[in-house]
Amino acid sequence: MGSIYLIRHGQASFGADDYDVLSPTGVRQAEVLGDHLAGLGLRFDRCVSGDLRRQRHTAESVLGRLNEAGIETPSLEIDSAFNEFEADAVIRAHLPDLLEIEPQALHIMRNAADHRAEFQRLFSTVIARWVSGDHAKDGLISWAEFLDTVHAGLQRLLQEASGKDSIGVFTSGGTITALLQLVTGIPPLNAFELNWQIVNTSLNRLKFRGSEVALASFNSHVHLELLKAPELITYR
Repeated sequence: MGSIYLIRHGQASFGADDYDVLSPTGVRQAEVLGDHLAGLGLRFDRCVSGDLRRQRHTAESVLGRLNEAGIETPSLEIDSAFNEFEADAVIRAHLPDLLEIEPQALHIMRNAADHRAEFQRLFSTVIARWVSGDHAKDGLISWAEFLDTVHAGLQRLLQEASGKDSIGVFTSGGTITALLQLVTGIPPLNAFELNWQIVNTSLNRLKFRGSEVALASFNSHVHLELLKAPELITYR
């Protein structure tokens, strides 16, 4: 059987003007993962990333550490099917409805870094509305459409893979959530309950034979736990 390793990007710049940049913690997380994979002797036959900077930077940092350890790595390929969904667009589209029941929602969203717990509560509410499919907004991609894009990316990987390939995919939490739903068949809200637990640079492994895919492991972050540095275990 072959393996697809779904790797969530390192910590991004939550609350900053540009979220799509790895924080210093995010860079360190990626380097630690690269060292851990080198210690395991894991060799990728193929590496794919979404085209977001935080995804590509994570991939480059991990692969760089593997190369430094003398492990040959393939060239990084880019496939936008593994991009994250546009969370800002989802929030903006649903914010008017949210303000009717949460008058402070705009202030919390604008100052998310100072109101992390409240932001997460409101974001969970928005996501529940979005994935339900019952609150369609003009010009906003639906969860079902996002799911179709991710599914197409997975199918391309499987069609181009040989039976024993080891494939690294550097992606994001929402994309991993979509793949969990596709592979396991769990409802989207249940998948998002898992999403909130996905640690930055965690490893999630799919095993495949032909077009058959199964979840082998979820949210492994032992590479961070072994350092006994709680500040490296982040979720956003």
